Amino acid sequence: MNRLMLSACLLLAFAGTPVIVGCDETHEHSKTTDVKDDGTVVKKESKTTENTDGTVTKTEKKDVDKPSH
Repeated sequence: MNRLMLSACLLLAFAGTPVIVGCDETHEHSKTTDVKDDGTVVKKESKTTENTDGTVTKTEKKDVDKPSH
């Protein structure tokens, strides 16, 4: 029984390690969707994260869906 408890404690200790060590922190996240008069849908997404080494990364994504007539 002691071996089981020791194994469980060690497993829980290592399970929390990725949370402390390797996670990026999201500072800003936004999504917008615009529909034009002709039915075109424009989706924009912007995300700003701080990496574990202190650098800041900003990613922007834009999708345009035009209806087929």
